[in-house]
Amino acid sequence: MRLFPGVSLLAALLTGVTVLAPASPAGAQERPTAHCAGQDRLRVPGAEHQRSACLDDLTTAGLAGTPYTDMADQAGLAALGTRNPSGVPGVQVDGYFPDDSRLNATHGWAHDAQFVIRLPDHWNGGLVVTGAPGTRRQYSTDALISDQVLSRGFAYAATDKGNTGPDFFTDGRGPGDAVAEWNRRVTELTRAAKKAARQRYGRAPERTYMTGISNGGYLTRWQLENRPELYDGGVDWEGVLWTTRGPNLLTSLPVAVARSLGRASDEDLIGAGFAPGSRFLWPYHEKAYWGLTQKMFRAEFDPSYDPACPGATAGGTVEHIFAPCASDASYDYASRPASVHRAVAKVALTGRIGKPLITLHGDLDTLLPITTDSDVYARMIDGRGRAPLHRYYTVQGGTHTDGLYDTHPDRLRPILPCYRSAFEALTQWVEEGAKPPADRTIARPTSGDVVNSCALEG
Repeated sequence: MRLFPGVSLLAALLTGVTVLAPASPAGAQERPTAHCAGQDRLRVPGAEHQRSACLDDLTTAGLAGTPYTDMADQAGLAALGTRNPSGVPGVQVDGYFPDDSRLNATHGWAHDAQFVIRLPDHWNGGLVVTGAPGTRRQYSTDALISDQVLSRGFAYAATDKGNTGPDFFTDGRGPGDAVAEWNRRVTELTRAAKKAARQRYGRAPERTYMTGISNGGYLTRWQLENRPELYDGGVDWEGVLWTTRGPNLLTSLPVAVARSLGRASDEDLIGAGFAPGSRFLWPYHEKAYWGLTQKMFRAEFDPSYDPACPGATAGGTVEHIFAPCASDASYDYASRPASVHRAVAKVALTGRIGKPLITLHGDLDTLLPITTDSDVYARMIDGRGRAPLHRYYTVQGGTHTDGLYDTHPDRLRPILPCYRSAFEALTQWVEEGAKPPADRTIARPTSGDVVNSCALEG
């Protein structure tokens, strides 16, 4: 079932280029390690199960069609014309940490807390860690993040966050526990990946970066606030904002559900923070995002509001999964019991980042409106006195998933090339002291290759 070319409902459920020459983030590029040398020494600390493979190419170009990536889980996140590097030999380690939930069926393991660690033969001394966006799994950002950082010599590690799919909210003992586990799993993987790198290369990473898109952007924010000692910096691509009093998803989405059911107007949606210029994207989000996202996260943090919807599962068919709960049209987060706010407090952000952070957000994001998300988070950082550690770039014409560019090339631009430029700027900021451009709006160019290039400065 498809709504627009290139972006299926399945892709929406599972959730979003400057091709840089290889460079070192931690000094000069080192002499390459012999192909797959040290593979026999690799034991990921804390893993309940793991398997390693010596591969000629760790990028999606070499892994497509193999068990070492999942192209379907990446659907809709990148524009079709995106160019990715390839030809990075090294070792891949797949496995999982102890967990009692069974939502991730990758590799036939039926076991959550799955991870992938990639250790290139040509290592620059750095490590990049991420968590899956949306409700996707550990391979979802291979084309967005892994390919590029591996080509630059970084080791790479990604986690499924400990629970996946539209029923992720069924994990945990109490409200908020499933999302809280996401943060714990990222911390767990970061520590383990550092030690795995030491096993293979004989020394620990000199630099470690946290990054991610959407829920992965939220994870980046949380880690730099709560575990800054593990990282040297991060890039947050449209991270989800969770605050105890709001705004958060549960304050912006109910009006979108109400509009989809004929109980609210376009003006109500604009009043809730959705950009007037994003109207052309509303029909797609009405069918593929708003109802499902509100349903899942309300069930995660406030299951007593409507126990019958979604109940024990978000749905058994695609139509059922994406169908909104009618009760969500009247949901009022502010009036809900204190227990609901305490559940959100388990995962809430404060803005008190401890390491350099670059944030990017599209001004036409129609799932996480920029005015109720990153604009607010930037003010939170400023309010904590951490503005010198932050750069914030608004991407004109950017929306939540780059795959929609192929349907609307005359109105949108992919954020991925701007993200890659931002990651390069972060490494130069951390390692060379070269400060990135000041906060600004990155204008949508009227000509040129917007799919593969983006300058942070005008």
